[in-house]
Amino acid sequence: MGGLDVRMRGVACRHGRVEAVADADLEIAAGERVALTGTNGSGKTTLLRAVLGLHRQVTGTILVGGRGTRSAAEWAWRRRACAWIPQKPAVGRFPLRGDELLASSGAPADAAKAADRLGVGALSRRPLHTLSGGQLQRMYLARAIGCVASGAEVLLADEPTAALDFAGQEEAADVLTTLPVTLVVVTHDRTLVERCDRVLEMAAGRLREVR
Repeated sequence: MGGLDVRMRGVACRHGRVEAVADADLEIAAGERVALTGTNGSGKTTLLRAVLGLHRQVTGTILVGGRGTRSAAEWAWRRRACAWIPQKPAVGRFPLRGDELLASSGAPADAAKAADRLGVGALSRRPLHTLSGGQLQRMYLARAIGCVASGAEVLLADEPTAALDFAGQEEAADVLTTLPVTLVVVTHDRTLVERCDRVLEMAAGRLREVR
């Protein structure tokens, strides 16, 4: 099992004057699979975005593989080390195609094979905005597999099965929980939660362990 450890100390995130995450402390071991649950607006997505460097109003310490983000080089390394499946996938300002999304993984051949296995390979020449929600989630999952093939060791996923039917949720859960990475997944999907090693709940920006 691969993966990198993720450590947070005293992490707080704000949206302007609103505190979205409050004093979060968390240690995730390399290769561990962690489900992050909680109501909408509790701070789950903001916390994942902070790890990725996509949320800027952050205080405290976030280390991935023991490395911080004190320099541009460290930020660049963080973005290579962490794969990302967003809750609301971007379709691009211009008509971005599926194959272009897969190519952005860094390992387009691996991503394309994953897209075939997930049943969306034949759609790769279509613009993303023409895909259904479920097809788009499968395409982003295939891209994440490509990112792992190109060296990512942490996968952060935000509601990656929300648009899938029951069979699709089972399939995606199988894929997500067997990749050789550290997995942190925001989800309300009980199938996926049950396959994770630990379950954390977030409420009003605060974390607590429930399993």
